Amino acid sequence: MRDMTDRQKAILAAIIEQYAEIAVPVGSVTLAKLFGVSSATIRSEMARLEDMGLIMQPHTSAGRIPTDIGYRSYVNGITEAQMAELPTGIDRSARAIDARVNTHAKKADRAIRSAVDSLVELTGNLGIATIGSELYMNGIGNLFSQPEFMHGNHVQAVARLLDNIEPWLREAAPNEPLNVFIGSENPIGKSSGATLIISRFRSPYSDYSYIGVIGPTRQDYARVMRLVRHAGAMLEESL
Repeated sequence: MRDMTDRQKAILAAIIEQYAEIAVPVGSVTLAKLFGVSSATIRSEMARLEDMGLIMQPHTSAGRIPTDIGYRSYVNGITEAQMAELPTGIDRSARAIDARVNTHAKKADRAIRSAVDSLVELTGNLGIATIGSELYMNGIGNLFSQPEFMHGNHVQAVARLLDNIEPWLREAAPNEPLNVFIGSENPIGKSSGATLIISRFRSPYSDYSYIGVIGPTRQDYARVMRLVRHAGAMLEESL
């Protein structure tokens, strides 16, 4: 795939961020206003992004949505520096996780559950964590209330992902402090249209304990990645 220009990167990021917010394909008129250029210029850039496989046109909609490859390109562009910057809203959310975990710091299972519950509230996703040999899960209602998961095929694929997540984590043991599996990258439920953002941390139960979220590929990636990584680091520090 050829390299994107800076403007194409910015347009892709704008499509991803707007689509995450409104769950509606993003059109050239909206982007033209945002970038202060003509709709024709945006349409030309969108055509190039589409040729690169980074965005697609669903059905007969005039707008575009990101593909899994587009999301991957965007996520790979979220730098360590950006991850370290904590905007005010994130900082407040991170403190909310800290407060709940610290309440239960002497009881590891309660601390991990409370961190998951915080992630569920703060991200609107389903939250999961391994506690010993068990998987704790909360927020399934969040997941299936997302517009992407209102239809049968996606629901079945997501259910398969949830059914198999614990044995897969045990077997695969993802090794990075933060792991992001987008849509078809998921080892199970490849057609689910779901993203798994998961952090490994050391706990009294295992050096390979995990906490994370599962939601649609349509995510505020920078924010959710920061919060998941923060939750893992906070648990490792306090337990």
